[in-house]
Amino acid sequence: MPIDPNSLPRDANALRKIVLDLAEQLDRACAEQQKYQNLLRELLEAQRNRKSERLSKEQLALFEAAWQARSTEDEPSADEDDDDLDGDAGAGPAPKETPSQKRGGRQPLAQHLKRERIVHDLAEAEKHCTGCGKDLRLIAEETSECYEYIPASMKVIQDVCLKYACDCTVRTATKPPQPIEKSTAGASLLAQVIVAKWADHQPLHRQEKMFERHGIDISRKTMGGWMAQCAELLDPLYQLMKKELLNSKVIGTDDTSVKVLDRKLPFARIGRIWPYVGDVHHPVIVYDYTPTRSRAGPAKFLEGYKGYLQADAYSVYDAFFKPQRGMTEVGCWMHARRYVYKALESDEQHMGPALHLIARLYAVEDRAKELWLSAEQRLALRQRISARVLGRLHQYLRELQSEVLPKSPSGAAVRYALNQWDALTRFLEDGELEIDNGATERANRDIALGRGNWTFFGSDGGGKRAALLRSFIASCKRCGVEPFAWFRDVLSRIPAHCVNRLNELLPHNWKPLVTSSPRA
Repeated sequence: MPIDPNSLPRDANALRKIVLDLAEQLDRACAEQQKYQNLLRELLEAQRNRKSERLSKEQLALFEAAWQARSTEDEPSADEDDDDLDGDAGAGPAPKETPSQKRGGRQPLAQHLKRERIVHDLAEAEKHCTGCGKDLRLIAEETSECYEYIPASMKVIQDVCLKYACDCTVRTATKPPQPIEKSTAGASLLAQVIVAKWADHQPLHRQEKMFERHGIDISRKTMGGWMAQCAELLDPLYQLMKKELLNSKVIGTDDTSVKVLDRKLPFARIGRIWPYVGDVHHPVIVYDYTPTRSRAGPAKFLEGYKGYLQADAYSVYDAFFKPQRGMTEVGCWMHARRYVYKALESDEQHMGPALHLIARLYAVEDRAKELWLSAEQRLALRQRISARVLGRLHQYLRELQSEVLPKSPSGAAVRYALNQWDALTRFLEDGELEIDNGATERANRDIALGRGNWTFFGSDGGGKRAALLRSFIASCKRCGVEPFAWFRDVLSRIPAHCVNRLNELLPHNWKPLVTSSPRA
């Protein structure tokens, strides 16, 4: 809107005030515009590109050069840390080859599979030499192998209970207790439906179509009822797994959103799934569902827990870290690095050296894993190298605080790291603490994958059942247990299992029951 010159005041101070107000409004508008431009850019990049914060060797070398150029001459060079990292660190045996380290070339086919030998022979007429006329003799075999897929099959088990009688008594044999009494689903079918949805992300309507291709009519409504009954059956085991989790020295947690249908609303509202990851001595992952993201959810779940809690800087956790509560905050360098990475495009000059120093912290962690260090050895390595790197990073961030705009992406990255510094350096206190909360974020990843398939929970009750069943899937995965075998075995055993021995059925304690039953 144009300004009428005649309407302006003649007083110079009044004119100055108007100009300052207009300049302030312009700054706010520009900042708001920049905020939405950054958000739009992030959304477009997420759609187009692979989301990764890993930098190339060339970028890291460039940022290292920038850091060295900025560093003072009397400060120890980064090469001193490299010498420590490349040595044996005075700890640990030689690195072992892990199953995840794959070699080049074709791998041998799975040895546990049944082999079917098919011999290909020459025709009788071809077993005679046309040159010398002698019979050819067998000298060797050439063997090659390939996989053949046999489609899944279903069978019907008939439980026949024989009945005996005399003049005064009638006795009938009893069949083993079933997971769901009077149901048409055995333990293996229930296990398949659960694993297909919560491990393989197959919604029930897709499973319904898959069963139709086998000529079997099982509705999605029926399968939904089965999962609700299985969740109720497994709830004592879930409570026992939660108790196991709360005995951990450190628990990692995070949350992710899920859509939830609500009959009272014309749209799907947002609920939350919270994974809680136990330490190495309590290898369980327990999910919890809450209708909202309020403090009440994690406060109720973690009631009575005293120990380390590793999480992001979400404000609801602040009340947990008061002295009387008994929890100690452990920060996540993955979150801190994410802020720095987001600011890299707009301010590479300042953020590049910071990323270089963070990369050096992770190099120490990678070295500790390669050497299979114990907690005590890893702590010694951190205190020798990581503490020195953190000191330089802290000094650098404090210098940046006066050089970057507070509301810029760089300012946000610096502010986050400095505000969380005590929590971010907590991993220097104990070798069993992790540098980041990556394990919890990976636990959230499967929820995000499934969310793109099953889309929403039908109710809050459905969310709680999903959290319970998903807890067993994730814990099996962490312990290297095949989830279908676990569900099939546990669902068949738990109806008659002794309550005082339920601990035997937890994924990290589980041993399959050897049986020759036709149900197996």
